[in-house]
Amino acid sequence: MKSLIKQFKGREHTPLIQFVKYSIGGALATLVHMAFFYLLALKLLPALNPDDLIANLLNLSRTPASNALRARNYMIDYTIAFLFSNLVAYVINIYWVFHRGRHHWLLEIAYFYGVSGISAVVGTLLTGSMIHGFGISTTLAFGINVIVSLLINFVVRKSFVFKG
Repeated sequence: MKSLIKQFKGREHTPLIQFVKYSIGGALATLVHMAFFYLLALKLLPALNPDDLIANLLNLSRTPASNALRARNYMIDYTIAFLFSNLVAYVINIYWVFHRGRHHWLLEIAYFYGVSGISAVVGTLLTGSMIHGFGISTTLAFGINVIVSLLINFVVRKSFVFKG
């Protein structure tokens, strides 16, 4: 148990604990992302359908929008939220999960955002298309996007961006 606590407190850990720490950090960054996303989707660029799970659970009012408009707004809202949440993810990663130093710090940040950007673009285009083509729930699309991004980002960050 002492070894487990030491792994969670420090930066030396087994690959499994590292993935768990990465997932915890990712969950925190995702909460930031969701907060920005839903704020934008509710107040600035409407992107929630009438039967949206999160909006219904929280009893939030929604502005009606067509699937095409929701898909466009979803992708814009997601991109704006991405910029903020990715900063949170970067800070958690450099102080708690990975070792820096594989690249100059400016390159490291560029690669970090680049990897995130690629996985976010892939996931956002995929889920935006699912909203537009199949009318799936915005929250389901968001969840699919998070899972796709988590897996892609961990592997590439561990093997390319950071020292491991």
